[in-house]
Amino acid sequence: MTDTRRRVKLYALNAERQWDDRGTGHVTSSYVDRLKGVSLLVRAEVDGSLLLESKIQPDTAYQKQQETLIVWSEGDNFDLALSFQEKAGCDEIWEKICQVQGKDPSVDITQDFVEESEDERFEDMSDTAPPVELPPCELNKLETINELIATCLSSAVRREKLSTALEMEGYIRKLLNLFHICEDLENLEGLHHLFEVFKNIFLLNKNALFEVMFAEDTIFDVVGCLEYDPNAKIRKKHRDYLRQMAKFKEVIPITNPELLAKIHQTYRVQYIQDVVLPTPSVFEENMLSTLSSFIFFNKVEIVSLIQDDEKFLNELFTHLTDETMEISKRRDLVLFLKEFCTFSQTLQPQSRETFFKTLASLGILPALEITLGVDDLATKSASIDILSYIVEFSPSMVRDYMLQQVNSSEDENLLLNIIIEQMMCDSDPELGGAVQLSGILRLLIDPENMLASINKSEKADFLNFFYKHSMHVLVNPLLSNTTGDRPTKEDYPTVQLLGLILELLSFCVEHHTYHIKNYILNRDLLRRILVLMRSRHTFLVLSALRFLRKIISLKDEFYNRYIVKSNLLSPVVDAFLRNNGRYNLLDSAILELFEFIKMEDIKSLCVYVVDTFGKALDKVEYVQTFKCLRLRYDQQQDRIGERERSTSALDSVPSILRTTRYRRDPRQLEEEEEIWFNSEDDDAEDNGADAVTPSHTAPIATNAQQVQTVALTTSPTSPIAFSKANVISPKANHSGGSNSPIIGASSNGGSSSPSTLSPSTSPVPPSTDVQSPSTMKKALVDYDGDSEEEEEADTDPIPGEKIVEEVEPKKDIDSAVPVISPVDGEDDDVESPNKRAKLT
Repeated sequence: MTDTRRRVKLYALNAERQWDDRGTGHVTSSYVDRLKGVSLLVRAEVDGSLLLESKIQPDTAYQKQQETLIVWSEGDNFDLALSFQEKAGCDEIWEKICQVQGKDPSVDITQDFVEESEDERFEDMSDTAPPVELPPCELNKLETINELIATCLSSAVRREKLSTALEMEGYIRKLLNLFHICEDLENLEGLHHLFEVFKNIFLLNKNALFEVMFAEDTIFDVVGCLEYDPNAKIRKKHRDYLRQMAKFKEVIPITNPELLAKIHQTYRVQYIQDVVLPTPSVFEENMLSTLSSFIFFNKVEIVSLIQDDEKFLNELFTHLTDETMEISKRRDLVLFLKEFCTFSQTLQPQSRETFFKTLASLGILPALEITLGVDDLATKSASIDILSYIVEFSPSMVRDYMLQQVNSSEDENLLLNIIIEQMMCDSDPELGGAVQLSGILRLLIDPENMLASINKSEKADFLNFFYKHSMHVLVNPLLSNTTGDRPTKEDYPTVQLLGLILELLSFCVEHHTYHIKNYILNRDLLRRILVLMRSRHTFLVLSALRFLRKIISLKDEFYNRYIVKSNLLSPVVDAFLRNNGRYNLLDSAILELFEFIKMEDIKSLCVYVVDTFGKALDKVEYVQTFKCLRLRYDQQQDRIGERERSTSALDSVPSILRTTRYRRDPRQLEEEEEIWFNSEDDDAEDNGADAVTPSHTAPIATNAQQVQTVALTTSPTSPIAFSKANVISPKANHSGGSNSPIIGASSNGGSSSPSTLSPSTSPVPPSTDVQSPSTMKKALVDYDGDSEEEEEADTDPIPGEKIVEEVEPKKDIDSAVPVISPVDGEDDDVESPNKRAKLT
C-alpha cells in the first residue's frame, strides 16, 4: 500500500495572486549532485514525472501553516506551497528543512526576517537588526502600540520582527482582553485605537497570526474590534449579523467535526475579507494575499472532505431525487449543492474533473431534471447555476448523458428539452434565467467543443439528435407568433424570448451549415422569421435582419435561390422604405446588407434586387449603394446579351464550321468527322449523278439566312477580301440582281472548295474539280495557325474578276458523284493538302 504520509499537492502562486495546482505526488528530501545540496523532490503519483526539484537554501524563509502546509518563496515573486495529506508527513519534511538550516523544528518559520533589497539592509544597518520591543499591553499604552505597529509596516524587516514578537508573546490575546475592557467602559478612544491596531495586523500578512485571530474563541472579538471604525458615523454590528442573522442550516447532518469547524471558519473569514475589512488602497492590495490563500486552502479542504464522505453524498442525492420532498427542504438541498459546486471552482482542472465525475456518478443530472422544473424561483435559479458549472467545465459529459436518454425517455422528458422549456417559461420579467439557459444551450450545441475520434463522432451524433428531437421545441414560440403577416404577440417578455431564439438560430446558421440549411429550406423558416420585420420593437426587427445577414454572408447559392424564389427580401425593403431615410441603426444595418451583396458581387441577389425593387431603390440617393447595384446589374446584362448573341450566331453555323473558331476535344472532332463523312456517302448514293448541277446548292449552304457568304461581284468597287477563317457575308450583290447564296473560300493547301452558283452565273466548267468533304473538313478545322499554303494564297483578289479556284483537270468528268479515296496510314489529325475527293 502506498505511503500516504508523504502524499502532497504542489501549489504555485500565479500573477493574480491565486494558487495554481501543479499536481499531486509524493515528496522526498535527498542530496542532489547537480544542485550540490539537499533538495525537496516531488514526483507525480500518476506517471512518476518530476514535479518539483527545489534545493533547500540556507537563507530561504520556510513557513509551516495549519499543521499540513509548508510555504516558501523561490526567487522574486514565485511562491510555492506543499499541502500534505497527513500531519506526520508534514512534520517529517519540516524537520529535514530545519535540520539543513540549523533551526529548531518547533518554530513555524525558519528565518527571523527576509531581506528584500540592499536599501533595506542599509536602512537597518545590520542583518542582525534588534527585535521589536512591544510596550506593555495596557489601556494607557494603546496609542503607543498603534504608532509602533504603523511604523513597522514600511519595512519588510520590521514587519517580520513585529510578527514574531506578536506571536511569541501572545500579544493578540492580550489586545483582545483590552478590547473587552474598553467596550465595558465604553472607551471609544481606546476602541478606535484597537481598530487601527488590528487593521494593521491584517496588513502584516502572516498566516501564523491569522490562525490565532481566526480561532473559534477569538474570531468574534476580532470582528468586534473592526466594528469601531473612527471614520464611520454609525457602528456596524457585524457580530450580531454573524450570530443571529447568519444561520447555518444542516440540510443533512454533518458528523465530521473537522468539516463542520472548517465550514464555520471559512464563512466568517470570507465575511471579514468581503465586508468587515475596509477596502484596501492601491498600495495595500498585495498585502492581504495570505488572507486569500487562507480562504483558498480552507475551501479546497472542505471540498475534499465532503467528496470523500460517500455516505453524506449518497444521502444528499437520495433526498434530491425524492419527488415527495417538501419544497423548502429541496430548496435547502439545492442551495447547499450550489455552494458545494461554487467551492469546487477553486480546484485545478484535474481535481475539478474528478469532482464532477463523482457528482455525475451519483446522479446529479437526473436530479437537475427534477429541480429545474420545480415551481420555486430560488430552487430553479440555483439549479441553473449548478448546470452552468457542469456544462462550462465538461459539455461532453452532459451531451453523453443526453444521447443516452434517446431510447429511454420521451421527447418531453429529455434534459435538453427541459432546458429549452424552462427557457421559454421563465417568469422573470428581465428573463435572467432564460438568458443563462440560452448560454448553456449554446455551449451544448457548439461544434467547436465537440469531440471526434475514429470510432465516435460526437458532433454528428449530437447534432442529429438535436435537430430531430429538440429543434422543433426551440422554434415553436417563433412559429406560433408568425402565422400571419405581422407578429401575433408583441408584449415585452415574448419579444425578448424571440430575440434569444433568433440569437441561437443565428449561431446555428454560422456553425451548423448542413443541418440548419435543411431545416430552414424544408420548413420555410426564413420567411416566418422575416415576418418579425414588421414588429414595433426595433431590437426584434434587427434580430431578424441579423439572421438574414448571417445567411447571405455564407454566399450559398441554395440559400440565394431560396431567397429569390420566395421573394424574401421584400420585408427588408418594406422596412427600409418605412424607415424613410431616418438615420438610425435599422437604416444602417439594411444598407450594410445591400452593400455586402454589391461588394461580394452575389449576382443572383443583385439581379433579383434590381429587377424586383429597382424602381423604389433608385430613388435613394443619399448613399451610392443602389446606384452601384444598378451599374453592376447593367454591366451583367450587357455581358449576358453579348454572350447570347455570340451563342446564337454560333448555333446558326453547322457544327463543322464552328470548329474553326473554338477548339474542342480531338475525340469529338473525330466523331463529327465520321458522322459528316457517312452523311455525305449516303447523299452521294441517293443522288447519284445529280449530285452536282449548275443551279443546285451545296449541302453546307442550305439556308441563305443562317450562313454567311462571301459576295461574288464583278463590280470594280466591290473587291472580295479573302479570309483565312472562311469569313462569309450574308448578302451578295450580283450583276444579274440575284440574291442566291454563293460560297467562296480561300485557298487552303492548293485544294478547292465547293461553290454554289446562282442561275444568273455561269455554271462551273467541266474542268472544274469538286472538292471532297474530307478536304472541306481539313480546311475548316485549321485553327492552329496559318500554314505556308495559306500565306501564299493570302493575296488580294483582282477587282472585277470572278473568283473561281483553279483545280487540276480530272479525267472521267461525266460522273459527278464524289467518292472518298482513303489513304492508308494517313493520320486524320495531321493537316494534309493532298486529301482530296476523286471523281470516278
